[in-house]
Amino acid sequence: MTAAVRRPTPLTLVSGGHAGDREAAIAQALPPHQSTAVILEGLADGNSILADLAEQASPSFPLQLLRIAPGCLCCSGNLVLRVTLNRLLRHPPARLFISLADASH
Repeated sequence: MTAAVRRPTPLTLVSGGHAGDREAAIAQALPPHQSTAVILEGLADGNSILADLAEQASPSFPLQLLRIAPGCLCCSGNLVLRVTLNRLLRHPPARLFISLADASH
């Protein structure tokens, strides 16, 4: 039996600034007509443009929006991010964005 070869999922890391700024940058970069997933570190600021877009996404080209608790991704946030990524990549999107609140490590 031949193992299926899976194509890599393109990834964009977004860091720095305020949460709203990162979300706006991701919203502008969303590819049209592709399934996309966005992992956001930290809490929403109440004006989440991505949450609005996820509600309007079509079933054929979904936008999955996942939030994880803030924390250093090398230390406390490592396990949370790994678990989230493993679950997400079982059915990989065409594109993946990860928004980091702080990329100091």
